Amino acid sequence: MPTKVFDTIIIGGGQAGLAVSYYLRRAKLDFIILDDQDKSGGAWQHTWPSLRLFSPAVMSSLPGQLMPKAKDSEYPHRDEVLGYLSNYEQHYKLPIYRPYQIQSVQRDDEHDCLRVTDGRYTWLAKTVVSATGTWSKPKTPLLKGQQEYLGEQCHSAHYDGPDAYRNKRVLVVGGGNSGAQIYAELADVANASWVTREPPLFLADDVDGRVLFERATARITGSRNDDPVGGIGDIVMVPPVKAARDKGILNAVPMFSKFTKQGVIWADGSEETIDAVIWCTGFEPNLDHLAPLNVLEADGKVQVKDGQAVKEPRLWLFGYGDWASPGSATLIGAGRSARENVPTLLEFLARDG
Repeated sequence: MPTKVFDTIIIGGGQAGLAVSYYLRRAKLDFIILDDQDKSGGAWQHTWPSLRLFSPAVMSSLPGQLMPKAKDSEYPHRDEVLGYLSNYEQHYKLPIYRPYQIQSVQRDDEHDCLRVTDGRYTWLAKTVVSATGTWSKPKTPLLKGQQEYLGEQCHSAHYDGPDAYRNKRVLVVGGGNSGAQIYAELADVANASWVTREPPLFLADDVDGRVLFERATARITGSRNDDPVGGIGDIVMVPPVKAARDKGILNAVPMFSKFTKQGVIWADGSEETIDAVIWCTGFEPNLDHLAPLNVLEADGKVQVKDGQAVKEPRLWLFGYGDWASPGSATLIGAGRSARENVPTLLEFLARDG
């Protein structure tokens, strides 16, 4: 039976877990990070090759270390983000162990702590930070006839670039930044259409992810904000999207009504053969490992206050989106939520740990 009890175990070594670890390391806590990946970078390892941040590097940095300026654009490329995250781990000598696929977190009454296990090994901790993100749980809507459709279906989580779609008839579904970026890329090599349920919201060329984050934070916190309405999902004019707009091809069409075996039926009743559909329809939080704690609500989320689970005060959640902390699923938001909420975790340990 394990006897060592860590101050904190962080589950997940992506951007949110790294941001939290910076402050735990500075506080000289006894902690470890358990990551399910083979190497550093979290979900960024699995994004499509041409993906770019929609915030400048200086505004997309984790605590303590600035992200280097992008080489060929104001907006860093995926590979530049991966390099930055890898360097961040090494620079701070963070205690990351991988790969460990955590299966459950349970209460351990004998040691008055939480028990973390991957099915082979077990660790004990006074507090647990869940920072597993959303990338491993892509969300796809269910439409009539979808199960019978014989064409290819791919979520943006598994999109690997345009080569597989060259000269094909492709629908890119989803009105956010991922839909806009993937459509802009495919439009050059395929007969692609961008399909959205609502008209997409385009932002001015000088509005980027930093501005969106500030607006989202103001709305969530109720602070005064006279800026125009804008959300994290509104479309930032990163270079590929701006190029598509300047060509006059950045146009969305309304959602189709249902699938057929060979394609789709549009709202006007017309039928069209479609080779592939790419879903850019978001993600859900990966929280299955928390089920034994009985903290999951009907919507699959956890009630939190300042990142701390209401029903299990030894549990903290970072990096899942606005419900955990404003903009916390973004690089800029991961750093801020860690800065604002880790002090409460440290106070909890000092008082009750």
